[in-house]
Amino acid sequence: MNANSDRYVVGVDYGTLSGRAVVVRVSDGAELGSAVHEYAHRVIEDALPGSGVRLGPDWALQAPADWIDVLRHAVPKALAAAQVPADRVIGIGTDFTACTILPTTADGRPLCEEFPERPHAWPKLWKHHAAQPHADRINAVAAERGEPWLARYGGKISSEWAFAKGLQLLEEDPEMYDRADRWIEAADWIIWQLTGVETRNVCTAGYKAIHQDGGYPSEDFLAALNPAFSGFTRKLGQELAPLGGLAGRLTARAAEWTGLPEGIAVAVGNVDAHVTAAAADAVRPGQMVAIMGTSTCHVMCSDQLAEVPGMCGVVRDGIVPGLWGYEAGQSAVGDIFAWFVDNCVPASYAERAAEAGVGLHEYLTSLAAGQKVGQHGLVALDWHGGNRSVLVDHTLSGVIVGQTLATRPEDVYRALIEATAFGARTIVETFEASGVPVEEFVVAGGLLKNRFLMQTYADVLRRPLSVIGSDQGPALGSAIHAAVAAGAYPDITAAAAAMGKREAAAYVPDAGRADAYDRLYAEYRRLHDHFADGAMLHRLRAIRNEASA
Repeated sequence: MNANSDRYVVGVDYGTLSGRAVVVRVSDGAELGSAVHEYAHRVIEDALPGSGVRLGPDWALQAPADWIDVLRHAVPKALAAAQVPADRVIGIGTDFTACTILPTTADGRPLCEEFPERPHAWPKLWKHHAAQPHADRINAVAAERGEPWLARYGGKISSEWAFAKGLQLLEEDPEMYDRADRWIEAADWIIWQLTGVETRNVCTAGYKAIHQDGGYPSEDFLAALNPAFSGFTRKLGQELAPLGGLAGRLTARAAEWTGLPEGIAVAVGNVDAHVTAAAADAVRPGQMVAIMGTSTCHVMCSDQLAEVPGMCGVVRDGIVPGLWGYEAGQSAVGDIFAWFVDNCVPASYAERAAEAGVGLHEYLTSLAAGQKVGQHGLVALDWHGGNRSVLVDHTLSGVIVGQTLATRPEDVYRALIEATAFGARTIVETFEASGVPVEEFVVAGGLLKNRFLMQTYADVLRRPLSVIGSDQGPALGSAIHAAVAAGAYPDITAAAAAMGKREAAAYVPDAGRADAYDRLYAEYRRLHDHFADGAMLHRLRAIRNEASA
């Protein structure tokens, strides 16, 4: 009998709007029960809770209390749904959006608990883009000085990441900066709450905090940005824990929150996209996993190191120990479709969708799917949330070309779907042109349920799409890491082979549509390159910001 057949692990996935927990059998990855807890504060974008202090453009914050509530509510509900005895659970793993980062005291207390009226005391969510000017300065100074780590990030550091957000903290609220003994990823903070031990994981340190070749950027470089910034890395912690490692043991307090046994294994923290590779059993070189939801993150392992323009980073051991882990991404995908449906569709469409008994997304998809490639006469840029890869500029914005008085909502909806597929193809081609072959394209995430969108991606990419065999990819991936941390498997690759799941070549490209999309993709690339410098789009954003002040 398999020794793992009666042992279980829990994976907890912290997303943008909610957290979810899943109970997984260690022997085969069977998901036996799950639960979701919606964040009470969701994304804090306009004003701070309680005080009502207004936030500026491009701010996005979260509340740490919401994260603890996931442990209090989702984990016990998932355990009850699974009907698994708590004493058979041997470990728990978690993943988080990143870079979602917060200032705390030396003992881990979030500064927003003491200073709820100060915006910079709150955690900055991954899609907080108000640090773009600070990222621009980091990039300019790094390029001028020839900092060797810059090429590991495709030549640009993102405004979403730890150093840009930290520099913004210093320069816009130096008091909060001085009070912050720690500047810590939520991925590590939640592990601190579970174990009572502060750890820093190699994934977020490498991809989001410029940790390369054993160290962070030098104090001399940081001082060139701002003399008061020279000691910033002392807030980050120095020792990094490996993925799949044991971060510590569940404390009595955390056991009370979760209903899990005190003392079980707690895996080292990780990022939602990176754990999903294990859930799809796609941790071998050449397997690119696209986690498609509100945004898309592309992760891939390789046995070779290369410089890929516009990638989010390449980190040794960043996905699995022993391989280079690459990351790229698109800042908005599902968010673009949601924006369009929420703001640009007439009431008559909603009425027809209701009559048909379907949602607006499903209704628009059915109309769009009835068109031939190019029939709408449109091409769009998928930059409504900025461009993460390959331009690394979050102050870019969306563009739609070709609209006429005959353009209908389903035309634009289809053009936006195609734009996100074109963006993905740009990323794949950039990797391959840099000597990092993409041998299999694997899709995970909430957008998998849209079959038309998946087929469009296969046609645009001109390659088969494999799909993950789970609706809870990140949570399953975290559970797999928990199994490794608990000693049930020797490493992530072995655990992924036993517990992960994917369907190979679930979508196959149609040759005729692929040929037609080549023509549209050529127009997309012309539009992409025309607006890539951001000149007009930046001017428009500046006008908007001035008018909103």
